[in-house]
This record gives sequence, C-alpha cells and structure tokens, in this order.
Amino acid sequence: MMNNPKSSTTAGNQAGSLPGKTERRRARNASIFEGSQVRSAIVQSFRMLNPVVMARNPVMFITEIGAILTTLITIYDAATGRDGLIYNLAVLLVLWLTVLFSNFAESLAEARGKAQADSLKKTRQSTAANRLRDGRVTQVSSDELQEGDLVVVNAGDLIPGDGEVAEGVAMVDESAITGESAPVVREAGGDRSGVVGGTRVISDRIVVKITVSAGNSFLDRMIALVEGAVRQKTPNELALTVTLAGLTLAFLMVTGTLWPIGRYFGITISVPTLVALLVCLIPTTIGALLSAIGLAGMDRALSANVLAKSGKAVELAGDIDTLLLDKTGTITMGNRQATSFLPLNGVDSRYLARIAMEASFGDQTPEGRSIVVLSENILGEDAPAETSGSEVIAFSAQTRLSGLDLPDGRKVRKGSGDAVRNYVADQGGTLPDELQAIVDSVARKGMTPLVVADGNRALGIVELSDVLKPGITDRFRRLRSMGLRVVMVTGDNPLTAAEIAKQAGVDDYIAEAKPEDKLQYIRKEQQSGRLVAMMGDGTNDAPALAQADIGVAMNSGTQAAKEAGNMVDLDSDPTKLIEIIEIGKQLLMTRGALTTFSIANDVAKYFAIIPAMFLLAIPGLRVLNIMQLSTPDSAILSALIFNAIIIPMLIPIAIRGVRYRPLGAEALLRNNLLVYGVGGVLVPFVGIKLIDMMLSITGLF
Repeated sequence: MMNNPKSSTTAGNQAGSLPGKTERRRARNASIFEGSQVRSAIVQSFRMLNPVVMARNPVMFITEIGAILTTLITIYDAATGRDGLIYNLAVLLVLWLTVLFSNFAESLAEARGKAQADSLKKTRQSTAANRLRDGRVTQVSSDELQEGDLVVVNAGDLIPGDGEVAEGVAMVDESAITGESAPVVREAGGDRSGVVGGTRVISDRIVVKITVSAGNSFLDRMIALVEGAVRQKTPNELALTVTLAGLTLAFLMVTGTLWPIGRYFGITISVPTLVALLVCLIPTTIGALLSAIGLAGMDRALSANVLAKSGKAVELAGDIDTLLLDKTGTITMGNRQATSFLPLNGVDSRYLARIAMEASFGDQTPEGRSIVVLSENILGEDAPAETSGSEVIAFSAQTRLSGLDLPDGRKVRKGSGDAVRNYVADQGGTLPDELQAIVDSVARKGMTPLVVADGNRALGIVELSDVLKPGITDRFRRLRSMGLRVVMVTGDNPLTAAEIAKQAGVDDYIAEAKPEDKLQYIRKEQQSGRLVAMMGDGTNDAPALAQADIGVAMNSGTQAAKEAGNMVDLDSDPTKLIEIIEIGKQLLMTRGALTTFSIANDVAKYFAIIPAMFLLAIPGLRVLNIMQLSTPDSAILSALIFNAIIIPMLIPIAIRGVRYRPLGAEALLRNNLLVYGVGGVLVPFVGIKLIDMMLSITGLF
C-alpha cells in the first residue's frame, strides 16, 4: 500500500475529487491573460457598466458619469455642427475605455477564481454509501446522507461525505486534495479523525460519522468561496476606498472652479475637457485595480492549498505579530506512543502495565490505544479484558484523565500529573516525592509522563515519546525573521513543554493548557493591541481558533476545528502559516505599491495638463511646462490616453502581486517610494510625451 505512491495518486484522481495542489499551482503560474478567461472578462466588463454596479467604486462611478456626459455633449455637437467633434470623439472613446479597462481588471480576477470553481464543479459526483443504522448496513446515495449518519467505508471505497472517523483506523488517499502521493492515517479519537468526501480508503475498514449534510459539504463550500464574485471589502480596503472617494470629491471641486477661472482669463474650457482633466487627476489607476488586488489575494491563497473563508482573513495575515501553535500534531508529529512503564519503588512493572491498561480502556486517543498495545505486548495472555459491570471513565480534554471503576469497588486512573494529583487528593492520598522526580526526569528528556493510580495510591509513570516535525525549527526561525512571536500551546506539564519549546525554537509556551487557557491568552494578546494567529486541529482548539484574528485549521483535524477557523490548510502543514503571512503581506504591499504609483501618476499628469491649458493666458506657467507638449488639446488627450492604457498594463502586478521580501516596515516604505513613487512620476512624463508626439504626427490636434 505505502510502497506504491503512484497507484494511490491515480486512485485519488480517478475518484473525481478535488484537483491537487500541483494543478492549482500550475493554474497560478499560467498566463494572466488566458484566452477563455479574457473572453469571459470582456463580456463581464460590459455587463458591469450598470450604474448600480459601478456605484460600488466611487472613483470609476465618477468616470462613468463623465463618459456619459461627454457622450451626450458629443451627440449634441454633432447634431448642431459645432467644431471640435474629433476631439470630443477621442475624449469620449478614451473615457469609456478607461471604465471598461477598470471593469476588465476586476472581471479577470473573478474569472480566475470562477475557473477554479468550474473545475471543482466537474469533480462533484454522487457516490454509493453503506449507511449503518440499528446494526444493519444499507446502500444509499451519498446525496441522501444527513448529519449524524454513520457509514461503513471499506478498503477501495470512496468516503461518501465529510465527517469524522467514529470507529477504526485506515490509510486514506488524500492526494487529490493535498497533491501528496503518500497516504495518511485517519483514526477515531484524537485530532486526526477528520475525513473529506471524495477521498479514498486504501486499507482496512472505518465507520465515518457524517458531520455535514449533502449540499453543504467541504467541496460545496469550497466552490462557493473560490467563485469570489460576491466579496465583502476588507477594513483596509474600505478605508482606502473612503480615502479615494475623498480625493475624488476634492478634485471634483477643484476641476469645477477651473471653468470660472478660465472665463476670467478669457479661456473657454469645454465640458469634455473638464471631464478629461478630472479623470486624469483623480486616482483612477488604484481605483480601477483595487477590487482585483483583493480578489487575487484569495486566489493566491487557494493556489497555496489554503482555503480562505474571507478576503479579510487573507489581508489580516499580513499584519499578524503573534502566532499560537498547538504542540501535538502541529509542532510535533503527534500520535505519541507509549514506550515504557516506570514503576515506583515496591511496585511490580507488570502490575503497573495492567492498571495502566485498565485505566486506558476509556481513552480512545492514539496515545491511550498505544498504552493498551504496549501493555498487551508485556502481559501477553495475562492482559486484562474490560469486564461487564465496570464503569468506563472516558478521557476528555477538560479532565485530562481516564479510568475504570471496577465492580469490586477499585478505581484506577491514568492521566496528566496535576489531574491525577487532584484525583488522588480527593481520594485522601498524596503523591510521593519519588514520583515527582521521575516525572521531572521524563519531562526533561522531552517526553510526556502520564501518572497511573490505583485508588489513592500512585503506581508509576507511562512514558510517551513525541517527535518534532522535520524542518520545524528552520521554519520558526524564518517566522521570527518576519517579526512574528511564536508561542507553543500544550496540555503537557511545564517541564515537558519547556524541553519541546527549546528543541523547536519557539519564543514562549503555555503548559497544561485547557481550552479556556488558550482563549484567555489570545484575548490578553488582543487587548495589548496584537493581532493573533492560531493553528490547531482538535475540537479543544475550536474556541481559540474562533477568537483568533486568523484561525487556521488543519484539514486532517476535527470538523469543529475546521468550522471555527477562518482558513483551512488542505496540506495540514503547521508551517504553512509562513506562506499565508507572505500572501497577506504581498497583498498589502501590492495595494500600497499601486496606490503610491497612482498618486505619483497624478502629480505627473498635473504638470502635463495645467501648464498647457493656461500657457497662453498666463505666460508665467511656461516654467512648469516641462514636457513641452504640442497643444492644449494634445496635452489633455495624451494624459487621458496614458491614464487609460496604464490600467491594463498594471493588471499582471495586481493579480500576481509585487514580489515579497521579508523586510521591515521602514525598508518596505523606502522601496515603495523609490520604485513606485519615483517610477510613478517618471513613467507618465515619458509616456505622455510619446503619445503627444504621435498625436502631433496625425495633425488632428
């Protein structure tokens, strides 16, 4: 099974499930102007001319109103035989192209998202499901499954719907989701129980509890999210929209005063000229590309195999400064295994193994089952069986212990040190100093000690081993270079937590953490003005994932975790946050860079138009006529044409984003000002002059 990765990949792809990350990354690197997407975007650009739609973007809405007004005036001039018809027609054409180019940028970004959604829709299919009810198995369509149904999935079968493993353990081929050929283990209990409909079981048999009804599956929600056509603006985007609207209003007032000023100097300025001047001076470039930048951010997140539930989540990722990571399954490999029993003086090791096994009957986590397996290997035929009449005390994240109340009145328990200490104290006993020394010794080695007790008497320790995920320390070092503070959260005792934290290279840790402890820590950080990201995979992580500014749930985790987070990492890779943060920072950098470029453009266009308009009436403006443009009409039209064509030229940057480099805020600001600020001033000077020269050759202006 595990030695033939190609076959498992093929099986997963034949299952008709989600396209793998290889395909999504290939789509990301494909040409921005892919034929079918361009055609779809062109059609949508004309549909978006509806003023109700355009009103969402104040800058372009003003531009469209100006285009409509210029159209009406041109028609009137043509009907009355007035002069300047060619000039008015040229202005009219460029104004409408400016609006259409803006719509095209947003439509193309939407089309790329919808293309991914269309590929997902083709994979959605109904499969047969073996529903288990009242001990009987009946075959039904996956479309008939409801939340709470149990289904039996055998080797070779497709999992018919999203859910959690309720019974058994199996190897599952998730290559169609993650792109990784190696199958993964999914098992009941713990934090690796989540399964996704459409993936294939390639070994053993499991019983899956459906957690999402048909029509609201992971795939259905993913399709709805990646379509991205209806996307709420993020706070940063809203603030920038308000700023752009304010600048537009200010320039509208300035432009309105130019007509009486021109009359004072004996210059008649036509309405098309005033409209052209207004469109050139307001921030049309960033106004046209703003929506495309936000849509492209979500698209890049999906290409990185991260499902972002909102654009706000992607944007906030760029400002995160504190990261909380659950230890088990996130920083470490998870599935800690019992490796040895360490009895106290006077306690037989086989007796300790027997009591540990009995106390673990109610622990369905991988750790609990590993204790049972180790005990069986030690005791052989003497291994105890769960007897009728015994009350099983199930393990929970709140109590952090499990046990068995036997018919003869004995009560055996196994759990974390403080949980067993409290239990023994309630029974009238105390833990010996020798036990604490063993606990400390195990913890210092980076292993997890579990204390075993028979009634009010401690017997010894179960030693659990945990291993760091490969390359985790290097990834944490990179996170710190990006200015993030990494905090490990674990239910382990402080000594174990300290050792693992030291090995992993995190900045801080929270030991013996309960769900409410994680929640309290996040709230404390947020009250200090920090933005917090939380990564987790268990049900006990759900409250913290919901509270965090960015909650990233592992796809391998429980349904509760995936519902609580605002992002789902399809690869279940704890270091994926590096890519998420880089995408968020790249989104913010792209928006800042293009805003700087747009404002710098306006400055250059100001020097092109104003001197040319008033040069004859006010000779003193000659000093500002740096470009030496041919005529006032040519100057205005050249600036307007440049203003229009720069929008499609910047679409690749808006969609792909500017290159991200892990620099400080001061360095980023300096680079933006140098590259996009200075460039935003110089490029229009060159571009407008070239366009003016070409217009002069025609002899029309």
